[in-house]
Amino acid sequence: MIACIGAGVIGGGWAAYFLARGHDVVAWDPAPDADARLRTVVEAARPALNAVGLPDDAWGTLTVAGSLAEAVRDAEFVQESAPEDLELKRSLLADLAAATGPETIVASSTSGFPMTDMAVRAADPSRLVVGHPFNPPYLIPLVEVVGGEATAPAVVQRAAEFYRGLGKSVIEMDREVPGFVANRLQEALWREALHMVANGEATVEQIDASITEGPGLRWPVHGPCRTFHLAGGEGGMAHMLDHFGPSLQAPWTRLDAPELTPELRDAMVAGTATDRSFASLVAERDRAVIAIRRAVEDARS
Repeated sequence: MIACIGAGVIGGGWAAYFLARGHDVVAWDPAPDADARLRTVVEAARPALNAVGLPDDAWGTLTVAGSLAEAVRDAEFVQESAPEDLELKRSLLADLAAATGPETIVASSTSGFPMTDMAVRAADPSRLVVGHPFNPPYLIPLVEVVGGEATAPAVVQRAAEFYRGLGKSVIEMDREVPGFVANRLQEALWREALHMVANGEATVEQIDASITEGPGLRWPVHGPCRTFHLAGGEGGMAHMLDHFGPSLQAPWTRLDAPELTPELRDAMVAGTATDRSFASLVAERDRAVIAIRRAVEDARS
């Protein structure tokens, strides 16, 4: 059984996903309308989950508990999705660590707080780990998993395996970074967008179109790093960095660029190295972009 603590958009999305994967879920939220709100979120997610091959007859059972202790009493895994308030997280995670058994993993859906900062009040922080999803959790596969300084390494591995077993795509981080990986990248784009609107450099509509009609079409296929690898042609990332490296010092963004040292260049080249040919990667990208464009057009029609 899985316990979902917090019944908002994220907690409800997690509950829907766990249910659709056949797990029984016991949820708790202190809000007086938590039961109705949670069931509304779950039912709203049902058509999408059915569409991706998770039919109603395979779903688990949802129960809304009257207390936190009742919700986690028999839980094998706890997903905490309380509001993004550090003091609240500290208090809640301490209570969850105290109320759960020695083998129960408690994962936080926090969007940016390091577990080391959130676990300071827990008597046993070794079972506390970040399991950060992306909204909506029932549809977006990514989960970023990272422990705090006091999290047992085996707990990080078990949490990652748990999410993978549910069909999630897991980034098991080697170290804590505020905001993790995807949110830092997303936030950088968001902050630059706010700067451009504030300075009258672009409109909201122009900014959205620049992604949905431009690089956003390529990112689901190869991501930003391999996309730049292909920008280097047959020479790949090495040629791209050697040719465009000087532009890192141009005022193309408000972010400062790191120095393109030989070590950074080599790490980027090694990270995008592949046995596949340039032609096969280009063909894969083109097929996928065509499919994405058609799917988006169908969804908009």
